Amino acid sequence: MTALYPSPEDGWQIYTSAQDADGKCICTVVAPAQNMCNRDPRSRQLRQLMEKVQNITQSMEVLDLRTYRDLQYVRDTENLMKTVDGKLKTASDNPRSLNPKSFQELKDKVTQLLPLLPVLEQYKADARMILRLREEVRNLSLVLMAIQEEMGAYDYEELRQRVLLLETRLHSCMQKLGCGKLTGVSNPITVRASGSRFGSWMTDTMIPSSDNRVWSMDGYFKGRRVLEYRTMNDFMKGQNFVQHLLPHPWAGTGHVVYNGSLYYNKYQSNILIKYHFRSRSVLVQRSLSGAGYNNTFPYSWGGSSDIDLMADENGLWAVYTTIPNAGNIVIGRLEPQSLEVLQTWDTGFPKRSAGESFMICGTLYVTNSHLAGAKIYFAYYTNTSTYEYTDIPFHNQYSHISMMDYNPRERVLFTWNNGHQVLYNVTLFQVIKTSED
Repeated sequence: MTALYPSPEDGWQIYTSAQDADGKCICTVVAPAQNMCNRDPRSRQLRQLMEKVQNITQSMEVLDLRTYRDLQYVRDTENLMKTVDGKLKTASDNPRSLNPKSFQELKDKVTQLLPLLPVLEQYKADARMILRLREEVRNLSLVLMAIQEEMGAYDYEELRQRVLLLETRLHSCMQKLGCGKLTGVSNPITVRASGSRFGSWMTDTMIPSSDNRVWSMDGYFKGRRVLEYRTMNDFMKGQNFVQHLLPHPWAGTGHVVYNGSLYYNKYQSNILIKYHFRSRSVLVQRSLSGAGYNNTFPYSWGGSSDIDLMADENGLWAVYTTIPNAGNIVIGRLEPQSLEVLQTWDTGFPKRSAGESFMICGTLYVTNSHLAGAKIYFAYYTNTSTYEYTDIPFHNQYSHISMMDYNPRERVLFTWNNGHQVLYNVTLFQVIKTSED
């Protein structure tokens, strides 16, 4: 089932629909990144109306402030106007009382009143603005009435909330779907171009979907600096991040964030480290017995990629190899608290011939190269301890993948491809049973 990260313009889409030999429905679904109601033309019209209302509100606030200021000025000059008015009445009733001195005094008083003229002009302009605002409000009322008539008895906000609820329920349903077999990989979605040629980036595989933090680790050896971004959008923009300085440097790019902790391989050793982000401390260190390190058994691209940690729907895993296994890939299931190896599987596939690998639903998928033209070539099923050769193509857009990991929470592949951070949607073959089955 295809899950997240379609184009923002896409809605719910059926990519393929078919029936198997038993007549059961097989579907591939893409969920939209944004709410479908946002594409309703009435929604756009309402947003425009809200912007107009906001502009009118701001204009009214400006008018209110200006009127208050001018009113204070008029009040302050009220006594002066009364004085001038009294002198003018006296001069009108008795012209002889207006001698040169009193005339100059009256002239001075009138001069003091001259600043009132621009205030009065502003009042005239404000009066015209009020007329325009009144006309805009009348037009807004007419448009809103038209939208209301068009929508009839339906409450648009209620409909929008109902759609949101349905989308939430569908996302929840998708997350509860059982495991499936990988049958396809989408075209690459480039999220960002940053860092060096080699690196790793990821989201937590276990935490609730409301936590959208992203972690980035540039380079493949001696690194200690982990950047934590608040959201995927912040990661895309390179903003709003905090830095974690690891107490021990890492080796390779096979790191994984699992339930709030970073699991990684300590540089120049086969020691696994569990680093807790919130407490900024190492909780566990444990040697992965017999595992090669320091480019003894790396992937085809090298880069101290001897030990690859990953997580899927079934838990935490280590992919590595040992000398007794003759360099063939070993899958080890780990206990997340103690890092103890609970069970191992010898796949028989030479690790130096693999470009990268990832786990989905307890199955290890291996690519045949890290360069252009790579495909998913091999699958090992831990539930049956069997394997098969596959032929699942994918587009290696930037021609050098140094990290490829599956995230079961978001059902996508995270890759670091020649300094680009890239996502792939995956298609899993699933039979969804109904109450009639």
